[in-house]
Amino acid sequence: MTSNQFDLVVVGGGPAGYAAALAGSSSGLSVGLVERDLLGGTCLHRGCIPAKELLETANVHRTVAHAGDFGVIASAPTLDFATTQSRKNAVISRLFAGVNQLLENKEVTVFPGTGRLQPGRTVSVERSDGGEQILTAESVVLAAGSVPRTIPGFEIDGELVLTSDEVLELQALPSTAAIIGGGAIGCEFASMLSDLGTETTILESMSQLIPGADSDAANVLQRSFKKRGISTITGVAVKGHSPQTTGTTVHLEDGTDIDVEMVIVCVGRRPFADHLGLNKTSVQVNDSGFVVVDELCRTTEEHVYAVGDLIDTPQLAHVGFAEAMLAVRDMLGQNPSPIDYLKVPWAIYCHPEVAFAGMTEQQALDAGHEVVVAQHRYAGNARAMIVNETDGMVKVIADRRADGTAGQILGVHLVGALATEQLSQGYLAVNWEATVDEIAEFIQPHPTLSELFGEAALDLAGRALHS
Repeated sequence: MTSNQFDLVVVGGGPAGYAAALAGSSSGLSVGLVERDLLGGTCLHRGCIPAKELLETANVHRTVAHAGDFGVIASAPTLDFATTQSRKNAVISRLFAGVNQLLENKEVTVFPGTGRLQPGRTVSVERSDGGEQILTAESVVLAAGSVPRTIPGFEIDGELVLTSDEVLELQALPSTAAIIGGGAIGCEFASMLSDLGTETTILESMSQLIPGADSDAANVLQRSFKKRGISTITGVAVKGHSPQTTGTTVHLEDGTDIDVEMVIVCVGRRPFADHLGLNKTSVQVNDSGFVVVDELCRTTEEHVYAVGDLIDTPQLAHVGFAEAMLAVRDMLGQNPSPIDYLKVPWAIYCHPEVAFAGMTEQQALDAGHEVVVAQHRYAGNARAMIVNETDGMVKVIADRRADGTAGQILGVHLVGALATEQLSQGYLAVNWEATVDEIAEFIQPHPTLSELFGEAALDLAGRALHS
């Protein structure tokens, strides 16, 4: 048994974990990082990166399929999925090497194994060879991540019923699929599969797709999916499935049956605190399995923090980055400001893309705001017409002043081509608490998709040109 002393020990090497390690090391702390699987975590190996790689393949396939719309004569595209998977794996490998190199350059000591928190800011590391190392630290950051949630009646077997983990490793695509869950993950997989030839049905228990999105944005997405042949059934619950000779039959609570080759369960992710040994400490866990923290990511155990998917905040890699840096700044005594989670950027990479920051219209009303709203559609935008992507809209929600004019921007919601890349100015407007009048002063380049945001601001300022 060996012993090691650090200023900071991080348990988990996903985005939140390695960000904490890098931030700590850059601030002069000695850092040990424990990872039981692969550095980079779910995001790099079984989440964000591989999913977006497959979505980009779908985008290329869709572009070639519609080349004739531009006068470019091309044969119908044929998918070589083995090459797709090979390219995906190559991207992951490059990024994996980059993370390892970053940690090495920052002199972060990596301990392969399963980390368990012990009293007194001690972490035991169980190695794959059965050996154990004991790490002690002035501060500990728990960043163990998450795993896919499952639902009763749908046992994951990797063949008929899959989670996102198994989908990303498919060697061939099904002819038909039912996706349970119409959130970000479900919509991304539905979009990808549909573009690559799978007849896809989304089953969502809530009343709209992407339940956290503005209802107008969700409606635009659903209409676009319908045009592409993606069936969406909302407000419905599933109650199990019956395997058939080929595929299975999904049973809905309203009595409907749906025959598909494959079922993909996309009902969110649960915190993966299973191995952390928290019962031996004063760290509290809520009824949903999330580690309880305050506004600075501090747990109920002194000098122990929790970040990323382990806590009940938006399960986004960039939120994990921010929480990691927040925790490190706090342990250094820098008095950081808490994260305003209502204002974090959301980016969903289905086709059309969805992106937003700030309040939905309903959230603004529920918070007591009187609001004014402007929407501008992709259909009237020159750049959207040029790139043949006219499904989409930009919606800006602003506080109504006492004189009836639009004031501070409360929320920005986009659906359409490159929405995820366009969100930045809307995100800044929300977080800088900019007013409509301030944003309306900026000149948007023409012809661009970003003109839609500018036009919405001009509209709210009473100076619209194209409405």
